[in-house]
Amino acid sequence: MTTRQSKLNIDRVFGHVITTYSRAQALEDGVLVDVSTLGQEVGFKWPVALTRAAWCDCVQWSSGDDHDQAVQDEQGRLWDVLFMAVYAIKTATHAGDRLNFKLCRVPNDGCSQAAQDVTLKLIVGPGDNGEPVITILLPNED
Repeated sequence: MTTRQSKLNIDRVFGHVITTYSRAQALEDGVLVDVSTLGQEVGFKWPVALTRAAWCDCVQWSSGDDHDQAVQDEQGRLWDVLFMAVYAIKTATHAGDRLNFKLCRVPNDGCSQAAQDVTLKLIVGPGDNGEPVITILLPNED
């Protein structure tokens, strides 16, 4: 069966694709935040992105947050997320495309000063051209 025949069979079952939303579009729109450069320094070999929600919860920080909460910076917070993700991969006891891991961070809520645990989810999947990519997200995100 040719690729064209396969597509025709899929279209018969599911119908024509109405719309698509690529990873590149999600990065351009800010739905995903590309962190691949620091990810390589930490040990990732594939492109890495965080969802905007994971970024806001675990990385985002301003000088105002330093005053109201604790003295931190985004680069350090991002390093912590990526380091713990790499550690989780290296110590995983099962294979698969998904992995939950814990991170201890000061919540970016405007008032917390003590670190709290949060669970994040790491998914390895195909990028827009079938290449492996990694996405880090909150557990309730898909």
